[in-house]
Amino acid sequence: MDEFNKNIFVNCPFDDDYKPLLKSLLFTIIYCGFNPRIALERFDSGEGRLSKIKELIDSSIYSIHDLSRIKSKKLDEYFRLNMPFEIGLDLGCRLYNPEPKYKGKRTLILETEEYSYQKALSDLSNSDVKCHNGDSEELIYQIRNWFCELTDNEESIQGASIIWDDYNIFNTDLYKEMTDKGLRQKDIDKMTIPELQRKMVSWIENKKRNREIIIKRPSARKSVKYKIASTS
Repeated sequence: MDEFNKNIFVNCPFDDDYKPLLKSLLFTIIYCGFNPRIALERFDSGEGRLSKIKELIDSSIYSIHDLSRIKSKKLDEYFRLNMPFEIGLDLGCRLYNPEPKYKGKRTLILETEEYSYQKALSDLSNSDVKCHNGDSEELIYQIRNWFCELTDNEESIQGASIIWDDYNIFNTDLYKEMTDKGLRQKDIDKMTIPELQRKMVSWIENKKRNREIIIKRPSARKSVKYKIASTS
């Protein structure tokens, strides 16, 4: 499978409150065998943001858009337009780009509160938008189930409960690895997205490798025949 058919453009908030959701989102994408493409994957002050977003969209057959920040939280606060703007760019690529490969683009739209998107983006009415309620476990379920709809080989994708359990084990292992090096929780919280993704890829590859070894390893058990003594 070429990179285009494995890439997933991720359009979501980047604030600290959303970071636990972002980590679980990236972990699930990698766990299911796909490549997340996100604006935070590289830093170049000389690169225009719009050019970067266009490149990420153009290079991805799939996209995940989380509209969790389209509502302001307090008086005089502006709600964020980046996510709606980027979903417009992505859908425009799918609808207007003449290249055949873009007709196969598929999109998952997420929100925190059910049907909240209809109040801000009525043009998306009747779209199949999934709600995660701000919960990382529910987010994993929604993304995993969407992947199953995209493939005719759903057996290749682990159950959501397994992904969730492995995600928590990954976080525990990452904490131990970092603290063993003398680092603190703040170092983990401030880890860049590229570094975090490399950690995830390495951990997941090792996990799956070990799982295959366990499955393929022949059983050491031997059948034993017992002679039952007569009681007569």
